Amino acid sequence: MSEKNHFSMIRGFHLADWFTLANAACGMAAVFAAMASIAPGSRVSLLLAAAFIPAAFVFDVLDGRIARWRQQQSALGRELDSLADVISFGVAPAAIGFAAGLHGFWDCIILGYFVCCGVSRLARYNITAEALSSNESGKVKYFEGTPIPTSLLLVVVLAVAAWRGRIGEAVWLGAVELGPWTLHPLALMFAVSGSLMISKTLRIPKL
Repeated sequence: MSEKNHFSMIRGFHLADWFTLANAACGMAAVFAAMASIAPGSRVSLLLAAAFIPAAFVFDVLDGRIARWRQQQSALGRELDSLADVISFGVAPAAIGFAAGLHGFWDCIILGYFVCCGVSRLARYNITAEALSSNESGKVKYFEGTPIPTSLLLVVVLAVAAWRGRIGEAVWLGAVELGPWTLHPLALMFAVSGSLMISKTLRIPKL
């Protein structure tokens, strides 16, 4: 991409898009901090990783409000929002869970399932948003399945566990052996969250 085209793309961003990018940046910062926390004695890094997710949530809320306020909603903004949400509320919580001690084989399967559910839920939302929106306001009235930012609740649980030193070998609910591989029951909250996201029968009003 030429320098001219590069800056042309940046000039095409609206104010809300910059808040969306801030959301994505917080998500990546959370992933990096979670990676750093794997080193022994790095509980502070895990707490920092968890702290980036509420910050991402704030930017996620603001970008939509700003887009509606300035009447600058666009297909680009919607795609940016989905990609940022995958990082901040899909990949980052899974990384935090792994760093907190949910790294058995079955745990990794569940974390992967959770991320795939988040990606699927956002893709479905993007293609059905127009059909679900009001003809008058253009705003979606309800969500099918839980929105992916609800993974913030999982991060809160992990942050409390980290604060109390219940991570790693001391992770809440311990571990069980299923066949030759390990499962930490705490990882099941990711399975529940992912399943709720892809539910088509659960409808949640959008505020």
